[in-house]
Amino acid sequence: MNKKYIILSLLLVLTTTAVLAQDYKALWPEGKMPNSKGMKLEHIEERERVTQVSTPGMYSFFTSKEENTGAAVLIFSPGGYQKLTYNIAGIQLAKWFNTFGVNAFVVMHRLPTSPDLKAPTFGPLMDAQRAIKIVRDNAEKWGIDKNKIGVMGCSAGGGLAANLATIKKDYSQINDALDAIAFNPNFQILISGALSMKQNAHKGSHDALLGKNASADLETLFSAELNVSTDTPPAFVTCAANDAVINPLNSLQYYQSLLNSNVKSALHIFPQGGHSIALRNNPGSTELWTNLCEDWMKEMGFLGK
Repeated sequence: MNKKYIILSLLLVLTTTAVLAQDYKALWPEGKMPNSKGMKLEHIEERERVTQVSTPGMYSFFTSKEENTGAAVLIFSPGGYQKLTYNIAGIQLAKWFNTFGVNAFVVMHRLPTSPDLKAPTFGPLMDAQRAIKIVRDNAEKWGIDKNKIGVMGCSAGGGLAANLATIKKDYSQINDALDAIAFNPNFQILISGALSMKQNAHKGSHDALLGKNASADLETLFSAELNVSTDTPPAFVTCAANDAVINPLNSLQYYQSLLNSNVKSALHIFPQGGHSIALRNNPGSTELWTNLCEDWMKEMGFLGK
């Protein structure tokens, strides 16, 4: 077996307990969290699935100084905007990025189901924008290149990552020093993403984020394929053709928009994998996605020191 994958397998076994020792950084100063009613919420979690976030923040996973490429990625977990499946599609991915010199941050953002949110739809996006600003603001201290900060997400997490890459308005301003920091990522990695809130939208994600009777304008704002421009960062997009949860056309339509705007990107649609593309035990050629992703990052210049 490949030595790299033996090491990765050992790391993944330890992730559940190791995360407890990771640095958790709150996203907002106490008393200054926007879009909040000021409620004190408890952290609700069952079987590594968080359904209520008490303090929005992020877990930090830094690579060694010797292997550090200067790149960083913020990871947004799946869960249909109703929960955060933060281990298998968050922490484990962070450990994987560390194996090839990429610093990683698993973001625990507010969910639109939170009773504390004044405008539920914008809670996840506001937290995500703030998270990128924090990483960019601390880039020098953490050994990160400000121009090599990307986002990654699976399923609904992929939708949030794509929104970060395509929505140009800053919803995270609170009149502090970070207001002047750029929130746009430099690259995006989207796995089985719920990218559209219009045609081929995943109903569960749509209704949880926007509501069942969302306006056309709101659906357009959160449909990544409709907001791509020449300024959109390069993307690695992958999914399975037999995904019965998120229509693969989400990925195809997004890539088409990237292509039309001359955004350097890659699209890989595998015949198998369903809605379960993961780090390990993928069927057939789907197992290649991790190597393809790492090679793409090298090709795009994000892994060079």
